[in-house]
Amino acid sequence: MTDSSQIEQQRMEAAERRLASLEKLDDAGAGAGGWNWFTARTILTSGAGFFTDSYDVFIINLVTPMLGYVYFSHNNNKIPSDIEGVIKGMSSVGTLIGQLLFGFMGDILGRKIYGFELLIIIIGTINCATASSAVRGVSAMGFLGLWRLILGIGIGGDYPMSATITSEWSTAGKRGMMMALIFSMQGIGNLAAAIVTLILLAIFKQAIIADVMNLDYVWRLCIGLGAVPAVATIYLRFTMPESPRYSLNVEHDVEAAAAAKGQTASTDLVEQYTKVEEKRDHWAEFRAYFGQWKHLKVLLGTSLSWFLLDVAFYGLGLNNSIVLASIGYASKPTPFETLWANTVGQIIITCLGSVPGYYLTVFFIERWGRRPIQIMGFAITTVIFAILAGCYHILIERAMPAFIFLFTLAQLFQNFGANSTTFIIPGEVFPTKVRASAHGISAASGKAGAILASFAFNALVDVGGPKGAHTFLPEVLGIFAAVMFLGLIVTLLWIPESKGRDLDEFEENYQATVELNNIAAAGAAHDSESISVEQSKY
Repeated sequence: MTDSSQIEQQRMEAAERRLASLEKLDDAGAGAGGWNWFTARTILTSGAGFFTDSYDVFIINLVTPMLGYVYFSHNNNKIPSDIEGVIKGMSSVGTLIGQLLFGFMGDILGRKIYGFELLIIIIGTINCATASSAVRGVSAMGFLGLWRLILGIGIGGDYPMSATITSEWSTAGKRGMMMALIFSMQGIGNLAAAIVTLILLAIFKQAIIADVMNLDYVWRLCIGLGAVPAVATIYLRFTMPESPRYSLNVEHDVEAAAAAKGQTASTDLVEQYTKVEEKRDHWAEFRAYFGQWKHLKVLLGTSLSWFLLDVAFYGLGLNNSIVLASIGYASKPTPFETLWANTVGQIIITCLGSVPGYYLTVFFIERWGRRPIQIMGFAITTVIFAILAGCYHILIERAMPAFIFLFTLAQLFQNFGANSTTFIIPGEVFPTKVRASAHGISAASGKAGAILASFAFNALVDVGGPKGAHTFLPEVLGIFAAVMFLGLIVTLLWIPESKGRDLDEFEENYQATVELNNIAAAGAAHDSESISVEQSKY
């Protein structure tokens, strides 16, 4: 038997013993049906974070019209598009930075950094709500943009950390549903932002009618209240123990892994691991794993599918004003009526397809699997965008109900589709040592797609006509159809199915990669030594 065959046999035997012990540890810690205190705690802490993330991102769409009335009365009560773009765009840039930063930190320093991203969100939110102008120099809008950048870093950090921790605290049969449930809090956060705005507008109604400058209180309260759920759950994040899988698979600290689940590690499991004391080289581990095409193509798949989704996801936003106008929620005679109509309209749009789509994913994710849902979402939205592109003018002029129906359907199948699964899959298909990093890269790719779309298509929709006329919108919708089709191709080629698969299966892939690299390195060293010996003979 060759050395490599012996190593492979020993690896398989060790893996079987490890998996048997880990299954006992998981079974003891999961409780009946896979739900216990750890499950509830994970859903509460991670879900509250995603609720806050979504609230903070969405609330700015409701607040910017108020800023126009308060700070830009000289500009027809409208915030200039360049300033509005900076205020909204800075959080996207911050989110991309946070996704990469916390993704790599989560693997290098451990999942115990969970909570720092929420602290950044709290600090950013409070400072956004209290932003004011300097006596000379930077305006309130400048400081608001700066703190939106800081806020975005915290929001971005929540993606890889919440996904990774939820995945690692879950059992195989419940993992997808738990991750989908946490991600669905985005829809609830969107809805809550609109409802809070509506309540505050109702409270300040008479004050706003008497003096529109009282909107200065409203927009600050709208933003500031977003910190409440974060403050309420930050203690739970900071006191959450290290992920058992990180303790076991990265630090090889079996006792810590068992203690995190309220257990005592078996002697058999302790004997299989030697606790890691020396500093790891994360970058070497990362390069070694993704240096193999079979692993790299999965990362490309999760990153490209998220990028392509977010490019087209922005396309729905281009149609919001059309839908709002068609259902009677366009501009009104007074500031209060305009803001009220805009907020009610946003609630309607959110409820049309967004929220139902999230919960359809929760219900079906463990029944159908991740890959089929993502394929379905990309395929259906490809067809919808193609119909909207080809029949745009006919629908707008003669069949507005059909346009609204297609718009709703597109929202439904983006959330009951790739918008949910692109978050879930990267948290499952990579080994522990690179899981947070890979998720951060995938999420940052998606955010890059959204940033690209917001800059490119804002200009593109007005090609061939006056600014704001959206003359080129049908062609842009055709581009989105092509982008969705590319997402479908990427999914078919490079996205694996992770339904029902234990995370330790991906761990074994990592161990096999490391051992193959060690064998190759040993072989290269042996060849080099042989050459040196031969040369010394002459």
